[in-house]
Amino acid sequence: MNRRYGSPEVLEIRQVPKPAPKAGEVLIRVHATTVSRTDCGMLRPHPYFVRLFAGLRRPKRAILGMDFAGEVEAVGTGVTSFKPGDRVFGLSPDVYGAHAEYLCVPEKGAIAAMPADARFGEAVVCEGAWYADTYLQGFRLKPGRRILVYGASGAIGTAAVQLAKSYGAKVTAVVATRHLDLVRALGADRAVDYTAEDFTQIGETFDCVLDAVGKTTFFRCRRLLKPEGVFAATDLGPWCQNPLLVIWSLITGSRRVIFPLPLSSKARAFVDFLKTRMEAGEFRPVIDREYPLEAIADAYRYVETGQKTGIVVINVRPPGENAPA
Repeated sequence: MNRRYGSPEVLEIRQVPKPAPKAGEVLIRVHATTVSRTDCGMLRPHPYFVRLFAGLRRPKRAILGMDFAGEVEAVGTGVTSFKPGDRVFGLSPDVYGAHAEYLCVPEKGAIAAMPADARFGEAVVCEGAWYADTYLQGFRLKPGRRILVYGASGAIGTAAVQLAKSYGAKVTAVVATRHLDLVRALGADRAVDYTAEDFTQIGETFDCVLDAVGKTTFFRCRRLLKPEGVFAATDLGPWCQNPLLVIWSLITGSRRVIFPLPLSSKARAFVDFLKTRMEAGEFRPVIDREYPLEAIADAYRYVETGQKTGIVVINVRPPGENAPA
């Protein structure tokens, strides 16, 4: 947990009271979670105005972590969808709290039975996929449309490639040399090595461009867009330009910028959708590293390097407990 903002050194492993499920809630014995860019951003909010939401002087959420997978420990009164012993996964987008041994979530929240045959560490893929799908829905992606995903090897990028393919899109993935085979295996129609060539000069134009890592800009990518093309990035951009460019592009009318935000009210439906994609073999987890909960600060340090591939898993329970039932 983090009781103050700062580097990963401010994180502490502490004993806190075990939560009790209220009416309509499910108590989950967490087996696995992740450390994401979002968690790192909540640990030391930047830009400063993010503290208006995260807590002005100290964190509102002392326990971070949005992705969870585990077993139902107990249920509150009125809960009928789950029972003790059920293997579940999902998101806790409003209260976070998954970096702990136990977590309470609403029965009607973003929780579902785990995909068949998945181990707990393979099920904590919802956060990056949820963000990716939010952008794909913003693009109104349809079969045959062409999309370029810049930074296609991270949690959002690997999810965007797979989900875009499941929607019937033609996907170009921009990655470093070592990730070319990965994105091809995920279904990318074309893989571009940004270390070997300028990805903005590849001789194609696209209906959509997604910056999945927040390391390029609309102005650099504009030449890649068709006249009615759409650009989106997963961060605010230099000087918070991306939300401002949404307004600017509405005025200019072509080569638009969108900045869609994931809505908690749609998280449950997305978790259900992702489960069907996983069980159909259309979505698979890409796991970079796994850490025990005791080494979570090391996981934060690694994620902060910006070099992770797919997701970084935290095994709250020993990995031997992560096998399918």
